[in-house]
Amino acid sequence: MWPIDELRKTYAKQPYTALTYSNNMQLLVAVMMSAQTTDKQVNKVCEKIFPKYKTPADFAKLKLSSFEQEIRSTGFYKNKAKNVINTAKKIIKDYDGKVPDTMAELITLPGVARKTANIVLSQGFGKTCGIAVDTHVGRLAQRLGLTKNEDPKKIEIDLMKRFERKDWPDVTRLLIWHGRAICYARKPNCDGCVLNKKCPSAFKRFPND
Repeated sequence: MWPIDELRKTYAKQPYTALTYSNNMQLLVAVMMSAQTTDKQVNKVCEKIFPKYKTPADFAKLKLSSFEQEIRSTGFYKNKAKNVINTAKKIIKDYDGKVPDTMAELITLPGVARKTANIVLSQGFGKTCGIAVDTHVGRLAQRLGLTKNEDPKKIEIDLMKRFERKDWPDVTRLLIWHGRAICYARKPNCDGCVLNKKCPSAFKRFPND
């Protein structure tokens, strides 16, 4: 079992997600919009739209072209706007206007894959069904020797095998924060990393240490 105590101590005060929201529908929308952008940018947009849009019904009745412009700064805004509106409509049609609370149901929603579903289930419903694999989690899992795969679904399976179920939410949270703070995509700060004595990627960078 790969230890995560060092990361727990380092990021003990950091939340699971830096996204701001007030209910499960807003959480779902925020996570959907977070693809290929930063939580900071998503929060800027959400600060403006969430006071107006709170429920699936609010999002379902939005005019696509107008909503596109409201979330334009998050990138890939056309697909995101379309998916959010269609997801809201499907929630109303198929799930009695309530965000579903199972993996099988969530991944039927337009634009919702396992990463988004895992975050919503964990943060919105307190359910641990898997490990959310975003770009940070995938990158660090490879560098730390926790997986040899590149596909997020396969990475998730590898991580789930390595950690106890009770630790799955922490795995996502800790790897994300460590990826943001230390293990950067282009030039990781191995000198300042609490895992540099255990990380195979650090060994390659400092073979004589």
